[in-house]
Amino acid sequence: MNCAVYKSEKKSDYYVYLKRVDDEAMDFSCIPDVLDKLLGNLEFVMDLALSDARQLAQADVNEVIDSLREKGFYLQTPPKHEVINFIENSKL
Repeated sequence: MNCAVYKSEKKSDYYVYLKRVDDEAMDFSCIPDVLDKLLGNLEFVMDLALSDARQLAQADVNEVIDSLREKGFYLQTPPKHEVINFIENSKL
């Protein structure tokens, strides 16, 4: 499956994957209005060919493919930071 990846100019580390059907202009209409307002302008990053064999750095490729098939887009958010339990660490 081919897709295009865009980054949000408003929210750092937020990326939108859009299903690419052909070389024509991308269809952003699948992105909900609320999400569109949250992310602001989207800047093209790259085209990607996705398959089960491909690994992505911060997303499960199968989740991305499923979302592209069902919704037409996938939103990648920043990685969640672990909460450090200082009491437990102080015992080390």
